[in-house]
Amino acid sequence: MTPLFDRIAAQAARQPDALALQAGKRTLSYRDFAQLVDTTAHQIQAEGLLAGSVVGWLGHNSPEMLAALLACARLGAIFVPLNWRLAAPELAAIAAHAGVSALKHTPELAGLAGQVRALVAGAGPPGPPPDRGGAETDTDAGANAGAGAAPQPGDVMRVYTSGTSGEPKAAVHTQAGMLANIDMALAVQGLTANDRVLAVLPLFHVGGLCIQVLPALAVGAAVNLHARFDSAAWLHDVATWRPTTSLLVPAVMQAVQAHPDWPSADLSGLRFLNCGSQVVPVALIEAFHQRGVPVAQVYGSTETGPFSIALHPEQALTQVGSVGRPAPGVHLRLVDALGADVVQGSVGEIWLQAPNLMRGYHRLPAGAGFVAGWFATGDLAWADAQGCVWVVGRSKDLIISGGENIHPAEIENLVATWPGVAEAAVVGLPDASWGEVPVLVLVAKPGVPIDLDGLRAAFGRCLARFKQPRRIVVVDALPRTALGKVQKAGLCRALAAAPDLTGAAHPGVGPVLL
Repeated sequence: MTPLFDRIAAQAARQPDALALQAGKRTLSYRDFAQLVDTTAHQIQAEGLLAGSVVGWLGHNSPEMLAALLACARLGAIFVPLNWRLAAPELAAIAAHAGVSALKHTPELAGLAGQVRALVAGAGPPGPPPDRGGAETDTDAGANAGAGAAPQPGDVMRVYTSGTSGEPKAAVHTQAGMLANIDMALAVQGLTANDRVLAVLPLFHVGGLCIQVLPALAVGAAVNLHARFDSAAWLHDVATWRPTTSLLVPAVMQAVQAHPDWPSADLSGLRFLNCGSQVVPVALIEAFHQRGVPVAQVYGSTETGPFSIALHPEQALTQVGSVGRPAPGVHLRLVDALGADVVQGSVGEIWLQAPNLMRGYHRLPAGAGFVAGWFATGDLAWADAQGCVWVVGRSKDLIISGGENIHPAEIENLVATWPGVAEAAVVGLPDASWGEVPVLVLVAKPGVPIDLDGLRAAFGRCLARFKQPRRIVVVDALPRTALGKVQKAGLCRALAAAPDLTGAAHPGVGPVLL
């Protein structure tokens, strides 16, 4: 059975000439796309890669990447999307951990793929493989990596939750789980064959891949696939290609709103936008609302498929800041430190049960990450009387100062609209008297000074004393993951290494990755 591919093949049979994918100047009908999947599957088979083989993919967003995933689904192979922003040694560690037996890549990343191949094989520095103008394969990329944990029937994808620090950890997803995720996403977003999806987030994350792109293809919609995010290109295609929806993250939303063309951009074709990946500042959402575009949030993670809790587009204007309600088939608990359900309105950790959850972590014991059958997300939230969920942050980001809990998002949302502030992050740093104290880190808008004294006065008016940041630091940029999330652990390390920082600008804390 190849249920994941069958959903797309059904569209090729129903509407073969309809637009499936646009990638730059390339256009692929559903017939073209199905043929690309078929060709890719035959190439994989010709390389001796059959059911259970592990195929790594390294490349910017492309139709070939989607075809490789679906070809793996047809053959019973395992697809491993790789984060091309990582360094070669990091990618080699992931390839070895995954047991990759073939590393496929697109021409622009041939050199990086060659380095990864050599590192996994234990060779010296390689030269780049020849550029043959399409997806290429290094069939011995994982030859010395070992067989890895045996896949189970139905496994189709291993997605790594990190790789920039610590040990690699891969969520194993099944075809049944990915199909359940597709159905949830379609039900909540109301996507139909008449929709046009502008996709700019990296497909090596389940957010970029599974919230809109795969659901859109499964229902027969058109997808405009950008190789990488570019704010000017996004605004241009919103105006000219006229998508009905797009998925963004806060860093991308901010980049779009900071672009000179933002005030005059034609956004009228958008039915709604989706956003997520972290607590989204309300100011970023309201900026789109002021332009007549509803912004709905989706909550989830690599382990959850990711579609778990979502705000329906029709509720976006009335529930600003909420991530919505559990998607169909998702069961939610909010629990305290002892695993007991919290009372309504109280903050608890999000625990989930759902058909689209990962089967488990590759090479970790069965049940890792789960508590009594519930996936413990590590995220904190509360629910209102209507059942809408409001995420306040990660449990590991919670600041406990003098016995009082401080949720960074409360301070970050307050700062988001302060004049001159481009970005803000709040972290907790050790303090001899209070255990931890909140520290506010700001990025200023180019050429615009920030009134720090005025900001401190605003904190005095709006926040309890224990919540007010003890220090305010201005930096050039915040350290980020590939999806634009602020790396607060890295930020804490940078601040701890420079304890003398004051309100003056401090360069080099970290790059912004978009």
